[in-house]
Amino acid sequence: CEKACMMYSKFVFIPVTRLHEKAGLLNCVSHFASEATFDVKKCDLHRLEEGPPVTTVLTREEGLRYYRTMQTIRRMELKADQLYKQKIIRGFCHLYDGQEACCVGLEAAIKPTDHLITAYRAHGYAYTRGTPIREILAELTGRKGGCAKGKGGSMHMYAKNFYGGNGIVGAQVPLGAGIALACNYFGKDEICLTLYGDGAANQGQIFETYNMAALWKLPCIFICENNRYGMGTSVERAAASTDYYKRGDFIPGIRVDGMDILCVREATKFAADYCRSGKGPMLMELQTYRYHGHSMSDPGISYRTREEIQEVRSKSDPITLLKDRMVNNNLSNIEELKEIDVEVRKEIEEAAQFATTDPEPSLEELGNHIYKNEPPFEVRGPSQWIKYKSIG
Repeated sequence: CEKACMMYSKFVFIPVTRLHEKAGLLNCVSHFASEATFDVKKCDLHRLEEGPPVTTVLTREEGLRYYRTMQTIRRMELKADQLYKQKIIRGFCHLYDGQEACCVGLEAAIKPTDHLITAYRAHGYAYTRGTPIREILAELTGRKGGCAKGKGGSMHMYAKNFYGGNGIVGAQVPLGAGIALACNYFGKDEICLTLYGDGAANQGQIFETYNMAALWKLPCIFICENNRYGMGTSVERAAASTDYYKRGDFIPGIRVDGMDILCVREATKFAADYCRSGKGPMLMELQTYRYHGHSMSDPGISYRTREEIQEVRSKSDPITLLKDRMVNNNLSNIEELKEIDVEVRKEIEEAAQFATTDPEPSLEELGNHIYKNEPPFEVRGPSQWIKYKSIG
């Protein structure tokens, strides 16, 4: 019994042939369950009577889409690691592997018209917000085909309703509140997800932003991605209180299992509904973990042990957790998911080929794209005798 089925991906429809053998019988893909119900970890609450639900339904279509997206981000980051070690990618580069459930779960719970801004660990968000893999990798290698035309690099990627990629620690948080203010000002039913890490959580400008957002009831979800280390400093050594979801004082907060995509999805839906209702902002703390060091200059094992990293991989990996749920509840099987893995690796290799062969931007383009829809004007170069023409 062999049958060609159409498996939905977030970006394309892909014909997939499956053959599943169980108990001596051959079953088609059509014999998979269409959905399953799962328990998710209860969130810790601050200034809330009720929190997100503790059960949720996952459809087969959603599960396959989430799995493919998380696996794509994982493979993209591993390829970026390889290209960096080959000195094809240079400069700052902060990898996201281990935290995939955060960006994919958040995106699954909001609308494309909603807004998102984050710090410099931004590759995963650039992808979930719609940037093709080849443009992300080409941006990392500084090529013309990159999503910022090769000028931004790892920390400065942008897409529709995605505002980066910001290099200054914590500085994106006031900007996120400004985006939420614009949503209110223009009367749009939109929200802004404003992300920062546990390292940035002690920045004074974040607390100033909390205050303004609470006073003006801005539709903003402040999201702390707590991966347990700010650069090389553990949260216990950096913060007198590690209850980041309580940091907003009068702003309600929830603490979420950031390694479980379904927990992240349901918590974000809850927070988004709260913000859309006009009640003001909410804080979310996503408890997650990064497998790589803080950046490529950090081996990541001088302040934590290899055993700690391996324990998280073996017990809490977000991709493995989703995979086990789907297989154990007949939403998919090992063979189907392995074929997705093969397709993802092929896509990443093709994107890497583009990112290493696409030409670099010419020096004449250095001054371009400073302003949009402005007449051309001259920009001073490294010295007063060097001029560049800026075209929008």
